[in-house]
Amino acid sequence: MPSRMENFGFFLSRTFATTKAKKAEWPYVPGQYFVADPSAPVAVTTLGSVDLAEQVSQKPPPGLCIVGKVETENIGIEKIIKNILSNPAIRFLVCAGNEPPKHLTGATMVALFENGIDQNKKIIGSPGMRPMLPNTSEEEVQAFRERIEPVVMIGCTDVEAIHAKVAELAARPAKATQAQFVPPPDVLEQEAVEHVIAEATDPMRIKLDKSGYFVINIEGGNLLVEHYDYKERLLRVIEGPDARSIYLTIVRSGWVSKLDHAAYLGKELTKAELSIRHGFEFTQDGG
Repeated sequence: MPSRMENFGFFLSRTFATTKAKKAEWPYVPGQYFVADPSAPVAVTTLGSVDLAEQVSQKPPPGLCIVGKVETENIGIEKIIKNILSNPAIRFLVCAGNEPPKHLTGATMVALFENGIDQNKKIIGSPGMRPMLPNTSEEEVQAFRERIEPVVMIGCTDVEAIHAKVAELAARPAKATQAQFVPPPDVLEQEAVEHVIAEATDPMRIKLDKSGYFVINIEGGNLLVEHYDYKERLLRVIEGPDARSIYLTIVRSGWVSKLDHAAYLGKELTKAELSIRHGFEFTQDGG
């Protein structure tokens, strides 16, 4: 008979959009984080301060469970909710570090705890650009708000201060009424998110784009793209300062008709733009 924790891991693998299979051990949802002690009660997010997460994880104080950044006010927060709910040991979430501009994940997290989500799964009162939780149920949000105590240290990047707060929180006794979240039985029966293994295509089997082909050049700090048909006739020259303006012009104008050709063109144009910025030699189709 699987434990409640195992059931929740199964639930996550079937309901949360991720390209990876469920991990055998907690944390189930993949992400960039550092685990100190899975049985400890304090989780820490360093918001947009990426390097701070690793610094906090070094020589951690007793009580630190997990620490990681969260730079987006939607998918990033969803991952936090799901990993925290799947570990009944966690009782506190410290929000430290600097806010990511525009996303404002710290303020969004505060709004989530204070107001929850509306019927469209938008975090009520969030100042972020897109504070939506499409992969998270109302039951999960409610359980998260009831079980976890938020500790707001937004703007604090002092590792010692964060460690001190973790130690202080860990010393608090657990609430006797603290409940463990268990997903509804019907949710466990949902179809699994499709998991696809990417495969390369044999170059000899690629079909040519009937719209022609492109030759990418660099001239005077600009990108210069020549468009040819298969009789080697030059159809047009597209010039621009960056990859994005050129490939959007090509796509909008209908000068490419195959998705794989468009993806290839975007990749090569980006390489060419980077070569201008960083001074390395660009060779189309090169490594």
